[in-house]
Amino acid sequence: MAKWTAKHEAPEPLEGPVVATVTGGTILWFALFLVQLPFYGWFADRDQLWWVWTCAAGGFLGLIGIWYVRGREAALKRHAEAAALAARAERAGQAGSAGSEQGPGQDSGPQA
Repeated sequence: MAKWTAKHEAPEPLEGPVVATVTGGTILWFALFLVQLPFYGWFADRDQLWWVWTCAAGGFLGLIGIWYVRGREAALKRHAEAAALAARAERAGQAGSAGSEQGPGQDSGPQA
């Protein structure tokens, strides 16, 4: 059996307001949990408590998600700043070495 190979190159991942999206989702899960709390007895009578606890779990897992994406955003920002600094240093190094190079026929001074 032949191994599957992609016909097209994979697209770049979508980047957007990841922290805001995860925060909004977390708030939504906690809001749903709080809205269902007054009906806890109704859910218990019908063996549907999983609805309440699913929302609570979603909210708490969302807190972990917020922590994770904030760290990811900070790491991406640090990486971009380091790459920009390295590029600036490389450009400055090339500009400095270009000024110190001598063209043909130029004397470098007395030689022993």
